[in-house]
Amino acid sequence: MRIKKGDLVRVVSGNDKGKEGKILKVFPKADRVIIEKINLIKRHQRASQNNPQGGIVEKEAPVHASNVMLVCPSKKTPTRIGKETLSDGSRARVSKKSGEMLND
Repeated sequence: MRIKKGDLVRVVSGNDKGKEGKILKVFPKADRVIIEKINLIKRHQRASQNNPQGGIVEKEAPVHASNVMLVCPSKKTPTRIGKETLSDGSRARVSKKSGEMLND
């Protein structure tokens, strides 16, 4: 999986197509990600010490990783991600659209 927590992504298919948000959590085994304020569902919460009121709470549900694309920081458009080997032997993520390295 080439998408990481904290990346800015755009949804390319589904009900929230075209929306952008930051990745909050990544589930690599299931190929799913949770994106801030995207794919909201309503949960009925029982009253507890943390939530004394209870009631209906909106929260983010996971989205399949194939339905999102990383937003290129320089061009502000969706881009694919490549890997590039640096001179010291380590690998870095690279934007396919602009060719620049992405911050890790």
